[in-house]
Amino acid sequence: MSRKYRVGILGATGTVGQRFVQLLENHPQFEITALAASDRSAGKPYAQACAWKLAGAMPNYVKEIVVEAIAPPLDCELVFSSLPTGVARETEEAFARAGFPVISNSSAYRMDEDVPLLIPEINAEHLALIEIQQQRRGFGKGFIITNPNCAVVSFAPPLAALDKRFGVESVFVTTLQAISGAGYPGVSSFDITDNVLPYIAGEEPKVETEAQKILGKFTGGAIEKANFTVSAQCFRVDVLDGHTASVRVKLRRPSTLEDVFAAMKTFPSLNLHSSPEHFIDVCDEPSRPQPRLDRDNGKGMTITVGRFFPDNIFDYRFVALSHNTVRGAAGAAILNAELLIDRKIL
Repeated sequence: MSRKYRVGILGATGTVGQRFVQLLENHPQFEITALAASDRSAGKPYAQACAWKLAGAMPNYVKEIVVEAIAPPLDCELVFSSLPTGVARETEEAFARAGFPVISNSSAYRMDEDVPLLIPEINAEHLALIEIQQQRRGFGKGFIITNPNCAVVSFAPPLAALDKRFGVESVFVTTLQAISGAGYPGVSSFDITDNVLPYIAGEEPKVETEAQKILGKFTGGAIEKANFTVSAQCFRVDVLDGHTASVRVKLRRPSTLEDVFAAMKTFPSLNLHSSPEHFIDVCDEPSRPQPRLDRDNGKGMTITVGRFFPDNIFDYRFVALSHNTVRGAAGAAILNAELLIDRKIL
């Protein structure tokens, strides 16, 4: 049995930080030995510093860990970061320079050309950027890898399946994003109840660019971005967890609806601890996927798709769903760390 790696969580008291704590309980490869948060939390036991907001009780094993300031060194071998973008860039670099692998959920480094933006089932070969990043930035043993925007996670996997088989030419996506994506306390109840918000600051540019990097190819020491365009509109809706994406896609090569189904159903998962049995699960029911019914598929790590039809303007339309704080945040980062172990980078 492989040893357990000692890990720290940056931004441990926030919504995504709490999800890290929850998902890492009894993990066979990781144990939490350090928790870090803002100055108002530093110096307090986690049970006192953190207002637990997730379903179920706070795990006992973290309650007495004293929260530290968000600065190296920490008593750990790698860090998971759920820091706000405004502080993530400087802080994550400081940890990488101090020799820590940084597995980040923040958007701060996602589009930097020497930083992997990973969905392990799709683009594990992008890990080759780590050595280039270390050389360019003088990081030594430290490095930074990232996982995508929580909305991109819902539709990039089905696009990857289609692009592999038929080539993707253009995509129009409308995202219906859960309240938890805004963190806690997030959106005012007066704003979101009985309402749909047609603007999420900074979201549409991320949605339009990240999938191109994820589906790009590592060649010549760099990522050659995928040659398709994405047009996005992003909405906040009155759903607690689960981001839904309504997608229309134009393909480069002819395909039948049966071909499209097959491409989704046969796209492989991985054999990592957090990998779901089915990476992409295809629903036959005409009323699915739905956030409340399908977001927890594969313990929140499965992408659920359905509502496949030929489209009147593009080639096909479909709906994709992912759990935004599991596959779209903490679970994605943990899977990335498991990939690092599998590839003997950790």
